[in-house]
Amino acid sequence: MSNLKIAVILGSTRPGRNGKAVADWVLTQAKERTDADYQLVDLADHPLPHLDEAVPPAMGAYAQEHTKQWAARIAEFDGYIFVTPEYNHSTSGILKNAIDYLYAEWNNKAAAFVSYGSLGGARAIEHLRGIASELQMAHVRQQLSFSLMTDFENFSTFRPAAHHDNAAAALFTQLESWAGALKSVRH
Repeated sequence: MSNLKIAVILGSTRPGRNGKAVADWVLTQAKERTDADYQLVDLADHPLPHLDEAVPPAMGAYAQEHTKQWAARIAEFDGYIFVTPEYNHSTSGILKNAIDYLYAEWNNKAAAFVSYGSLGGARAIEHLRGIASELQMAHVRQQLSFSLMTDFENFSTFRPAAHHDNAAAALFTQLESWAGALKSVRH
């Protein structure tokens, strides 16, 4: 399974965002993994306007060049780790919009979730689980939730507690297992 590719999708483009440090930590934790190649996909590098495709994504008839580029980028991965802030008891609008652009590119792939917020971002993950199910993504049980109160100094400098290391290892193991199994389903 060493040919698995996993995207760590950074779901915030907000100035001064905490998500970059969280995504970088995830990538550092994944560096020692041998069953998959983990790569950052930063939504700041993929500026998408509010969904502007006339045909529903499930039809696969993308007309806009930015959609075609986004689809090509997402299609190359076997699984995803969505790194999301919690805004107003949900995920970020920019992440939801990016997900909504596509359909088949997400199908029969594995997903895991990493969140951060005042309550660890757990409510953002719950919303993403429903979205992932609708897009035929198999989402793993293990998740990482970082509290702005205990895992960040002054609410901005990321200093995760040591217990997150073992949770991250479990998340990677579950995600790689499902990504490998679903790769055989797709082929």
